[in-house]
Amino acid sequence: MTRPLLLSVVESAMHPSFADLYGRLGLREERAYSIREAMRLAKRLRPAWIVAEFFYGYGNNYSGVHVSNLDVLLVQLQTSSPQTRVVVLVQKEEMRFVERLTDRFPVHAVMQLPADPEEMQVVLTTA
Repeated sequence: MTRPLLLSVVESAMHPSFADLYGRLGLREERAYSIREAMRLAKRLRPAWIVAEFFYGYGNNYSGVHVSNLDVLLVQLQTSSPQTRVVVLVQKEEMRFVERLTDRFPVHAVMQLPADPEEMQVVLTTA
């Protein structure tokens, strides 16, 4: 039996490494280092989970149509992998912006960085 896949989208040094936790929970982790790579992998592999960091688009093109770095990935998931549950990691300073994202897209959980392993375990074991 294949273990469920968790796709970690690692775009900064703030992204926690929970490889041991994922292994204990019976999850197989793949890593993507950009949204574009995550989109390719998500479309092909249809992960059970995606854990990704939120970066608000302050003065760039995100602030108009797109809220953050995650918008295009979340749009794609709605058609290519709607069963994928998304965990969004957010720095404290950007927490006030994440609601703009969660109002537009289904998100399983939002966690403030630095993320706590026990909290992540609870998030991943509650459906």
